[in-house]
Amino acid sequence: MASIFHLTFLASLLLLSFLINPSIATRKLSALVEQPPLILKYHNGALLKGNFSINLIWYGKFSPIQHSILIDFLQSLNSRNTPPPSVSSWWKTTENYKRGSSNLVLGKQILDQNYSLGKSIEISHIVALASKADQKNAVNVVFTANDVAVDGFCMSRCGTHGSARGTGVDKKSKFAYVWVGNSVTQCPGQCAWPFHQPIYGPQTPPLVSPNGDVGVDGMVINLATVLAATVTNPFADGYFQGPASAPLEAVSSCTGIFGKGAYPGYAGEVLVDKTTGASYNARGANGRKYLLPAMWDPQTSACSTLV
Repeated sequence: MASIFHLTFLASLLLLSFLINPSIATRKLSALVEQPPLILKYHNGALLKGNFSINLIWYGKFSPIQHSILIDFLQSLNSRNTPPPSVSSWWKTTENYKRGSSNLVLGKQILDQNYSLGKSIEISHIVALASKADQKNAVNVVFTANDVAVDGFCMSRCGTHGSARGTGVDKKSKFAYVWVGNSVTQCPGQCAWPFHQPIYGPQTPPLVSPNGDVGVDGMVINLATVLAATVTNPFADGYFQGPASAPLEAVSSCTGIFGKGAYPGYAGEVLVDKTTGASYNARGANGRKYLLPAMWDPQTSACSTLV
C-alpha cells in the first residue's frame, strides 16, 4: 500500500506556518513573544542518498516550452557552474540533513497525451502512472496537465510525494514517487501563489512569473517542495515535525517564504529582472530563472533563503 504525504500551499494556511516559523520572530507583530526554534525531528529512517534518476511521466498535454521549463529546473539541481544565487545552491541545503545528499539526474520520460486514465483521476492512478517507469534508484515524477482533475487537488494539496511497492523484479522494495499538477485553470490563487492573486489572506499584487507561465512556474515551486521532502523524508520516517500523516517537512515547514522579511501575503525580498519585471531568487540551467521556496536548514534550525 502506498504511503502518501500531502502538500498544501493554500493561502489560508500561511498564517499558521508563519506563527511557528522563527524567521519572523523579529517582526513587530511577534516581538512580544519570542518563538521557539523550529525543529524537524529525525525519526531514524532512511533518506535518499547517492545517485538517483528522475523519471518523468507527462500526463496530458504540455507545450514544448512547458517541458523545457520543468526539465531545465531538474537539470539545474546539480549544475555547479551556475552563478549564485543558483538552484544548485538551494538544493545543496539537503546535504545538511543527516545521511542525506542526493544527486538527481534526469532519466527516462513517458508521454501520456491521450489521457489513458481519463481527466479525473485518483491518487491510486498517480501511483499506477509512476509505476510505469523504472523504479530502481529512481524518483518517478508525474506531471498532470491543467485540464486534469486529481482527487484533492486545490482543495487540500498542490502536489504529493510518497512511496509504493515496486512492480516486477522490484516488487520487494519501495520506490519514491512525486506528483505535481498545473493549477492555472483550476486554482492558481491556491497553488500558483505568489504569481496569482491569493484566494484567501492579504491581497497583495501578484509577482511576475520568471518564465512567463503562471501555472508552470507555480509547478516549479511545488515540485521543489516535494522533491526536498522526498529526499529528506521518503518513507515517513525521516525528517519532519508533527504527525506522519500530515507532516511539516523540509520546505512545507517554511510555507510562503521566498526571501528575507517575508510575512503572510508577502513573499519577501526577491530579485527582479530589469527587462521583464519578473521576480526570481535562483538561476538555473540554460539561462533560466526560478522562484524557489525557503528550506529548513538543520545546521541553523531556521528557514534558509537564497536572497
